Amino acid sequence: MQGVIKSYDPASRVGVVTDDVTRAEHELAPNALEGSIFRMVRQGQRVIFDLDERGLATRLRLGSEVDLGTPDWITAGGETA
Repeated sequence: MQGVIKSYDPASRVGVVTDDVTRAEHELAPNALEGSIFRMVRQGQRVIFDLDERGLATRLRLGSEVDLGTPDWITAGGETA
């Protein structure tokens, strides 16, 4: 999944990422940055992430600015379904 970092505290390593498509918020797993190129992330940063069995965001990678297309929950007239 791709999303945007909503918040991140480098001291505690606690953070939240918002999914681009569903707008769901997922807490970062304690090890979300381990093995990635990131030492920390900043608010508004685009990332690609996976969800673990507890629903926590993990395996953060560089996100893309490429348009992912219009989400299914938005109708052609711009109204939300």
